[in-house]
Amino acid sequence: MNIKLTLILTFISTFAVAQEKYYSETELSIPTNSVTINGTLLTPNFVKKSVLLILIPGSGPTDRNGNSSLTKNNSLKFLAEGLAENNIATYRFDKSVLSYTKDNKEKIDYLTFDIFIEEIKTVIQHFKMATTYSKIIVAGHSQGSLVGMIASTTDVDGFISIAGAGRTIDEILVEQISKQAPFLKDETVRIITELKKGNTVDEFNPMLISIFNKSVQPFLISWMKYNPQEELKKLRIPILIINGTNDIQVSVTDAELLHAAKSTSQLQLIENMNHIFKEIKGDLNENMQSYYNPDLPIMDELTSTILKFISEIRI
Repeated sequence: MNIKLTLILTFISTFAVAQEKYYSETELSIPTNSVTINGTLLTPNFVKKSVLLILIPGSGPTDRNGNSSLTKNNSLKFLAEGLAENNIATYRFDKSVLSYTKDNKEKIDYLTFDIFIEEIKTVIQHFKMATTYSKIIVAGHSQGSLVGMIASTTDVDGFISIAGAGRTIDEILVEQISKQAPFLKDETVRIITELKKGNTVDEFNPMLISIFNKSVQPFLISWMKYNPQEELKKLRIPILIINGTNDIQVSVTDAELLHAAKSTSQLQLIENMNHIFKEIKGDLNENMQSYYNPDLPIMDELTSTILKFISEIRI
């Protein structure tokens, strides 16, 4: 009887340890001058003072998990959780456009790239003042890469660019439209030339409305003035640049341009990784389908690469 009881107690104890999470999850909202940023803080349970990684989402109305109304892939959620399981605190958040209420939706039309930058600076300051973390690392994905590198000139101990562009957005737009609709290239160049002068454009080919909608033009004007290569040069902290070889949105060339602009940076190209961190060995269709698969895990190499970079900063 005693033997059976001992075995049962041992099983219960072992099961409890196995079920114990490596981190705690807290909903955290941070007020900024523009809007309140809503996010999730993951805190390791077995580290007194951990490194914190602030994860900035990419373009569009992207939420803290890397999802939007059109796609659901949980890319940022998986990355944050993978780091937290390895004793790195993470804060990921919804893009500010998702935080506007029905009463102030018109404010979205007045958003600029600079507002995004100021919001991230406020988030960084929030955690810096908390003095809870041994180091603060900023990691920006896609559009978030440029936002993050501009915001990281002070109070940040390291910067990570994940699938970040190495060229200005106007150059990228001309390239993409030229490939997809060559007959619209001249019209695109005309519009961008005016935007770079600070002028909005009222009349243009309706086929370009999704890109150059009048309400979006002020945002594009503010975005175009930043050159990622020049902004990266301003950082005086350790830098890691990551890109996947199967990224159909941001090419390996962009990562190489960033690396060339800052020779002290580390460059890691992850074989077969796509824009949302998933392993793709098949065709374009497989790549696109991964954007709608919330259960497909991200590549372990991404997490291990970031962990290695952080460990070197901590030395």
